[in-house]
Amino acid sequence: MARTPSNMLPLGTTAPDFSLLDTVSDAVLKLNDIKGEKGTVIMFICNHCPFVIHVNPELVSIANLYTSKGLSFIAISSNDAVNYPQDSPEKMKLHAESENYPFPYLYDETQDVAKAYDAACTPDFYVFDKDLKLTYRGQLDNSRPGNGIPITGKDMRHAIDCLLEGKDNTQTQKPSIGCNIKWKSS
Repeated sequence: MARTPSNMLPLGTTAPDFSLLDTVSDAVLKLNDIKGEKGTVIMFICNHCPFVIHVNPELVSIANLYTSKGLSFIAISSNDAVNYPQDSPEKMKLHAESENYPFPYLYDETQDVAKAYDAACTPDFYVFDKDLKLTYRGQLDNSRPGNGIPITGKDMRHAIDCLLEGKDNTQTQKPSIGCNIKWKSS
């Protein structure tokens, strides 16, 4: 299992725009149409990464809790589906349904969106405010597959709570760790 850290996009960065296929609804969704009233959480994930599989239940729990508070959650897979067919749009749809994702699961076939966000790993998390300015990027929490630390989502939950309460997040933002995004060969 490769351990690739996030690149830590600078805070205050405006979320790069996108239009991507939602593998669940088969509709093309635009960021401005699905952003949240109070904030937007963008997650680069995939079906097969053990780091993502490890946190899937917590992602669903956090999204279910905070969607009712004005946040939008968006999952994106940018993996090369030719060389990693388990991350194909068809399998993404099945995965989203089996995990009960309460958020769209978008396919970044060109990988341009991952590059625009400087995404490096799965999972890679970004929290944006109502104006789509980056307020948090980094890990969900300290739990990793096999390290015995319970999954709580405390880092992301704290970042979201700060956003909703209008407070600065003064906690150190630690990079997420996961599998590298499966880039297409040039």
